[in-house]
Amino acid sequence: MKAVGFKTSLPVSEPESFIDFETEKPTPTGHELLVKVSAISVNPVDYKIRQNSAKDTVLEQPKIIGWDAVGVVEAVGDAVSLFKEGDEVYYAGDLTKQGCNAEYQVIDERIVGKKPKTLSDEAAAAIPLTALTAWETFFDRMRLSPERDQNKTLLIIGGAGGVGSIAIQMAKKLLGLTVIATASRPESIEWCQNLGADFVVNHRNLVEEVRNTGFQYVDYIVDFVDTNQYWDAMADLIKPQGHIASITGSATPIPLNKIKGKSVTFSWELMYTRSTFQTEDMVEQHHILNRVADLLDQGVLQGTLTQTLHGLSAENLKKAHAQLESGTTIGKLVIKF
Repeated sequence: MKAVGFKTSLPVSEPESFIDFETEKPTPTGHELLVKVSAISVNPVDYKIRQNSAKDTVLEQPKIIGWDAVGVVEAVGDAVSLFKEGDEVYYAGDLTKQGCNAEYQVIDERIVGKKPKTLSDEAAAAIPLTALTAWETFFDRMRLSPERDQNKTLLIIGGAGGVGSIAIQMAKKLLGLTVIATASRPESIEWCQNLGADFVVNHRNLVEEVRNTGFQYVDYIVDFVDTNQYWDAMADLIKPQGHIASITGSATPIPLNKIKGKSVTFSWELMYTRSTFQTEDMVEQHHILNRVADLLDQGVLQGTLTQTLHGLSAENLKKAHAQLESGTTIGKLVIKF
């Protein structure tokens, strides 16, 4: 099968940052599905792993990355019970396994969902990682509910990005929250407004901007950009006994003492926890993806695709990674095979 990978971590401008190559088509075992991939999307995790997973070394075999894919089940392992050959599926993958930048991929059925019927392959490929991340943040980490939290305030740092684009919708449509999203360019501000944000503020002067909307404090904050960069602002803006969640990691230790006086809860969210540790509730990602597919098919949620490249190639992966590394991407970028 055709695949795209890399043997060493290089700047995306370098010719060998991605290479086209041929490799054996994998065989599914146990709970695995063999999926013939038709579209993939790229996320910040892709370029971060490309930049850091093969530093100061040259791998014998190219590393295939990529998380977010749509395709058709071509074969199943002997323990598979959720899908059959011919099913259209979508999923966000597993950090510990081979990625989706290839014609075929094996993937555990418990982290795979049915493809939304009303979405094209490329539109569906834009959804899984961001939808799982936003859903787990709100419902699994923060344990929000419409009955208890309707009309409370949520600040989303990074409203126009991939996760922010679906999180705005979930917060409004599923939880009934008042959403304040950050964006700074006219096109990204308009994007957030169209997705349902009640207020859009500039992240460059976050505390003042939020307070200018009339809110001294907000009940909840989710960070989709940079925990360290916005920590002081988040500690200032969060309501006493509020909850902050972040997906972005931290280069240096976070001074949690800054939120102690307010008895604030802080949570990390990593969408890959369930698959990496094979948790007892791993199949919950299957259920979440199916729920999201239904919400998309019902028109409750809308797709977040904004740009499509055509063809599985090293050249297109370089273009996609360069776009994400620019930090100016609105919504999601997809490669259609």
